[in-house]
Amino acid sequence: QLQLVESGGGLVQPGGSLRLSCAASGFTLRPYAIGWFRQAPGKEREGVSCSGSRPDYAESVKGRFTISRDNAKNTVYLQMNSLKPEDTAIYYCAARLYRCSWQKTDFGSWGQGTQVTVSS
Repeated sequence: QLQLVESGGGLVQPGGSLRLSCAASGFTLRPYAIGWFRQAPGKEREGVSCSGSRPDYAESVKGRFTISRDNAKNTVYLQMNSLKPEDTAIYYCAARLYRCSWQKTDFGSWGQGTQVTVSS
């Protein structure tokens, strides 16, 4: 059974950093694209970054967030620097075969999410 588990969220001050992890089990990560999405209270879930053939980022996080993957550890990471209050959300990772997508409906497997709060 394909499972994804996020970790690494927490409370951080503006300008701080966090590294989120998305650990996969029940399948081999290599052929999958892994997307990071986030959902703030009262807002739609939105794409943040995706690790497929090449990394891709939403405009709002370009230059601040970096996605990486360690296929040997079956884990994808999201390094988040220069965090802003507007980055506050629940962050989810999701998997789909081969290609990245910005459409959340294209992803069939999701983790449970990890809360990121950016506040002074």
